[in-house]
Parts: sequence; C-alpha cells; structure tokens
Amino acid sequence: MASVTAQVALRPRAYVAVRGPDAEDYLQRMVSNDVSGDWCEALLLTPKARVIAPLTVWRRGPEDFLLLTEPELGETVRAQLLRTRFRARCEIEPEQHVSTIVLGAEEGGIPNRDYGVPAVEVLDDLREPTIGPDELETLRILAGTPRFGHEIDERVLPAEAGLTERAVSFTKGCYPGQEPVARLHYRGHANRGLRVLELDGDPPEYDTELELDGKAVGRITSAARRPGGTVVALAYVRAEVPADAELAVGRFRARPLDLAAGRP
Repeated sequence: MASVTAQVALRPRAYVAVRGPDAEDYLQRMVSNDVSGDWCEALLLTPKARVIAPLTVWRRGPEDFLLLTEPELGETVRAQLLRTRFRARCEIEPEQHVSTIVLGAEEGGIPNRDYGVPAVEVLDDLREPTIGPDELETLRILAGTPRFGHEIDERVLPAEAGLTERAVSFTKGCYPGQEPVARLHYRGHANRGLRVLELDGDPPEYDTELELDGKAVGRITSAARRPGGTVVALAYVRAEVPADAELAVGRFRARPLDLAAGRP
C-alpha cells in the first residue's frame, strides 16, 4: 500500500457507525458535506453554524457509514444524531478501532489531508509508528489544519477556520447551520483567518495575543517546536493585517512562514 518512504503515525479517534436503509439520506440532512461518494470531510453544526464536531465520513457499503471524529467527541456525535433521528431507519452506534496515518501513501485507506503531504488513514493496522505525536502535530500546524479544541471552538465559524473549502457543499440539500454558512460565503467575508507563523522564543500558551503596532490583531491557537529549534504556530489574525506583517508576541516576534521551505 505504501511506498518505502512512507511514515506511520497513530491518530487518536472516536468512531460512530450509522447503518440502515435511511443512513445516507439522514446524514445528508445532518452534516455539511455531500456524503454520496466514498468519503468526505464534513461538519456537524448547530443551527447558528458553530461546530459541534468535525468528521470524516467513510462509506463502507450502500447502507453503512463510519464517522471518524476527535477522541473526546464520539459520544457527543452519537447523542446528537440519536436526538434528531426521529423516524429515520438507521442505527447509530459507537465502534472501537485504531487509526494509523500513513504519510506518503495515496491508496489503500481513507484519504487524509491534514498533514500537508499525500496520506491515508487506515484502521486497525498492525505496523509500529515511525513518528510520534509531537512530529505529527508539527506537520498539522505547518499544513494549516485546524484542530477541535484549538482552532475550532464555539467562538469560531467554519469559514474563519478554512473549513468551508474542505468540508462544506454549497449544492446539496439543507442541514443544520446551512443558512449562516451560505450567507457568509455568498454575501460577506470572514473577519479573520488562520495563518502559519514562525516564532522566536518558547512555544506560547493557547490564546496568547498577537499585536501589530501595539494593537491586538489575533491569537495563537497551536504551537510546537520543530526539530532544529524554531517554533511554528497556528494563529487567527484579522483579515486586514497584511500577509507579510511581523507581529509581536509579548517581547518576541512572529513572522509569516514560507511554507515552501518550512516543512521538515
């Protein structure tokens, strides 16, 4: 499945199965993306378009879907779907698996776009990891991929986190949160967005402010030290801040990272 240069890492997950004659129709009415294909990224949203959970939706059969989400959100997803199932003919149950990310592979699993390189996610794979969670986290930050509890929380709209490009369909039918997502997409713009930065000093704490000319213009949401010593971070920065601006993080500086040269 993987090339000789592929790297392997464990990916903590929770899993919820949705099975039955109405499984596809029900998921189409509940999540933000079109689930009619083999797989997609999607969001489970509140009516005001706040993210309940990010999902990977994998079709295992005509009436059998597996939802992959963050490890702390499995019960939240299951409970939300059960609460709104009503007469839909489908069963919604947790499952137990182990997810492995194979970096450098493009076939043999569920496609994964979180780490800036071709990758697949495979379940219950027996291979030993070749990279650890810290290195995987650094790759996520460098790829600009938002993570629940860091870049994704109740304060953030999908467009601000860059999620509409990868996890929203604007042509499928209605779902909770569709109206505010579509309104912002067609009639407005996000006031802030995610940027990848390189920082001096130590990794800052979550929600550390970023300043430009003494004015708060953003906040750090994730940070990690790369092999070699420099710190990289994901941060929300206001849209009007120039893309090449140097920002202040306390007494240190934060610079936009050249991603073409920035990945390990």
